[in-house]
Amino acid sequence: MKFSLLKRLALTAPALVLFAADPALEVPLGLLPIRFPADNPYSPEKRELGRLLYYDKRLSADGTVSCASCHGPEHAFTDGKPVSDGIKGQKGGRSAPTVFNRAYSLAQFWDGRAKSLEEQAGGPIQNPIEMGNTHAAVVKTLQGIPGYRARFKQAFGKEDFGIDEVTKAIATYERTVLSGNSPYDRYKAGNKKAMSAGAIRGMDVYFNKAKCDQCHEGINLTTNAYHNLGVGMDKPNPDEGRFVVTKNPADWGAFKTPTLREIARTAPYMHDGSLKTLEEVVDFYDKGGIANKNLDERMKPLKLTDQEKKDLVEFMKALSGEGWQAKLAPPTVFPQ
Repeated sequence: MKFSLLKRLALTAPALVLFAADPALEVPLGLLPIRFPADNPYSPEKRELGRLLYYDKRLSADGTVSCASCHGPEHAFTDGKPVSDGIKGQKGGRSAPTVFNRAYSLAQFWDGRAKSLEEQAGGPIQNPIEMGNTHAAVVKTLQGIPGYRARFKQAFGKEDFGIDEVTKAIATYERTVLSGNSPYDRYKAGNKKAMSAGAIRGMDVYFNKAKCDQCHEGINLTTNAYHNLGVGMDKPNPDEGRFVVTKNPADWGAFKTPTLREIARTAPYMHDGSLKTLEEVVDFYDKGGIANKNLDERMKPLKLTDQEKKDLVEFMKALSGEGWQAKLAPPTVFPQ
């Protein structure tokens, strides 16, 4: 159902919908107004504080890793690696997903273990492989920086802040990281010259023959649901995915369906970064994934021709947006 995500969002906690009274809230073509939780309303001061925190490496235990280290604008808010690097050169177990359009997402992380962006923002800080810190230590560090105390007072009305205020600020910034106004959006809006002939053919493959929109649909091209595609299931000790969170056998080996916006800029692909190119991704789906005890029933050989594969890749390239590259530049000076 095309509006399943919007219906589910309507059933979540009360939220405040803001329109573009602030330039940071301008929504590109193809997207909906940003929703902010009732317990974390938007303010320009909170967004700017979140931007500073997002890029500040002082949130990590040794001052070497920030949120942007794994989700940086230079890589379309990923890091361009199969798995991310944490403190002391440690390697994570999963590929860093893009931050784009998290405002339209439900649970966070590949396995959905965080129920909100606020909860997600606090996870990497205390992960021993990622930032290797503790919430208490981060708060102590930030409280020792006069410039941050002043900014927290501006954003929250008090200098006495804790980890909740830290994660709320970061989440506020992340909700403004948007991608839209792609050639596909402009084509849908009536500009029939916005996409190439190959991309238009690829759109037909996407919706009709390959039926990619069974999982990648709506304004953000994802249902936010979890599926077992067989990725990594042929390894000796496969990642159990969503099952680790829910303990439901139906979730074994299942991972969250990512957005396809900016997909051409966010290689490598899949939760383990095992596929290097969009061509490899199309081939993987064309073969029907990798057989295992819980393979999603929709994973079947597609029998695409070589031309259909090329056109499908062209269509996915047409999902890359414009304008965010300059708008979301990182800060050059941090609070002292």
